[in-house]
Amino acid sequence: MDLSANTADITLARISTLALRIPLERPMPTAFGLMDARATLLVRLEDDEGAVGWGEIWCNFPTFGAEHRALLLERIVAPMILGRAIRAGATPVALEAKLATLALQTGEFGPLAQVLGGLDMALWDLAARRAGEPLHRLLGSTVSAVPAYASGINPTDPGETVRRAQAAGFRAFKLKLGFGRDRDLANAAEVADALGVGDIFMVDANQGWGREEAVAMAEALAPLGPKWLEEPLPADATEADWKAVAAVGLPIAAGENMRGLPAFEVALAAGWLAVAQPDAGKWGGLSGGLAVARRALGAGRRFCPHHLAGAVGLVAAAHLLAAAGGDGLLETDVNDNPLRTLLVGDLPPLVDGAWTLPEGPGLGVAPDRASVSRLIAREGEVTA
Repeated sequence: MDLSANTADITLARISTLALRIPLERPMPTAFGLMDARATLLVRLEDDEGAVGWGEIWCNFPTFGAEHRALLLERIVAPMILGRAIRAGATPVALEAKLATLALQTGEFGPLAQVLGGLDMALWDLAARRAGEPLHRLLGSTVSAVPAYASGINPTDPGETVRRAQAAGFRAFKLKLGFGRDRDLANAAEVADALGVGDIFMVDANQGWGREEAVAMAEALAPLGPKWLEEPLPADATEADWKAVAAVGLPIAAGENMRGLPAFEVALAAGWLAVAQPDAGKWGGLSGGLAVARRALGAGRRFCPHHLAGAVGLVAAAHLLAAAGGDGLLETDVNDNPLRTLLVGDLPPLVDGAWTLPEGPGLGVAPDRASVSRLIAREGEVTA
């Protein structure tokens, strides 16, 4: 189904970027390095009638990458679309094809895909605001809330983090791994012991293992009952390696570092991918995410969009999950992050582990520049 056929053409008059960054007193450990700041890049579109749409471009690591992506949008992508008739859904897909040679020439596959993902998100927000509908309704949703899980649970005192998240209403939790076998297994046991009746947990290795270690860790983790093992291998590992880990029996989740619908189709067809997790701000936007969701759900797998950055992308991921359907969960960072808690005001509280969707037009939220003015690292604007 081509959802873009139900939207009107848009003529953009202005594209603005807003890079935000806040240093962390306690850097966040991951399997691939320490995050010393929280960062995001917002894109604001304004059409020739004054309607506005917002999107978020992935740039959380390395934390100095926002400025580069902003320049790609302003200098490369914006001149291709300003003042021309474009359409939510269709235009970013066409731009991906148009920029393919440049991506090959420069090696900028990831940053260009991230720019187009945020652009797609903003175009859908703008289209839904023009239509006067909540974005998830425009995309075909029939629900009013989505279940969520607490993500970003780090290796220091994970049980205490789970208890705080439980107090906030979460009933599902995801622990970061990749810090050594003994520490990982002790932390997973600590999280499992902290669960209440009906609670579940998942684990995420952030591409931190090779085949032999991943198989061994999957075997050791299985008795603790995690509902999925996320990215036990690098995204470019061989199909044989993925199948070897999946054969242990834990459902395998992946997708935040997969780029392009064909990559998901291959993984689904091979049988090892149980939970598809594209990140709308990293590749594909909402259009690509919905395409992956249709393939995954059609194959009997789960769809759980990835997101671990600011509030704009989080809300967009919630709309995407609602539109996708299925039994997926919304990833929600539980670490201190003003880019989530201050940027668009208070988000709805969890009720029975679920997050109520905004019912205003578009995303239903908009960034409050004044509340994050101290976090602004760079602003830019291009006009038709």
